[in-house]
Amino acid sequence: MSYIFGFLIESMVAVLLLLTILYVVKLSKQLRVLKADEQSLRATISELVTATQIAERAIASLKMTMRDGESKLTSQLADADKLAQDLATQLTAGDELVNRLARITGAARAADSNAPDARKVAAAAQAFVERTSSRGPGKPSNLAA
Repeated sequence: MSYIFGFLIESMVAVLLLLTILYVVKLSKQLRVLKADEQSLRATISELVTATQIAERAIASLKMTMRDGESKLTSQLADADKLAQDLATQLTAGDELVNRLARITGAARAADSNAPDARKVAAAAQAFVERTSSRGPGKPSNLAA
């Protein structure tokens, strides 16, 4: 019986060794997959680091561009404010000039309407001359009447 018992124990050890070998093979495959994933992960991390560096450079460039734009915009706004003030001054002066011209033209029109028409004055003078010449010399005029 001792042979059977020894054989049985050796058979169990052989089966356990076989199971251990199979488990080691399975673990080996998983390790290979894990190492492949590790390489892939390292490549992904490397790409992320590169992309981050590019993004940081782009952000720095954008900040620089923003500062330049802000300084240009500030100077242009100051120039625009000065031009707006100059324009407001010129508009005020223009309004004053228009008002003065309106007063001058209004006064000229009033003077024209008060002045007698030259044709009427000439016609009246002509009629006066004709009346005085038709009376003849020595006849009194009706001016006193």
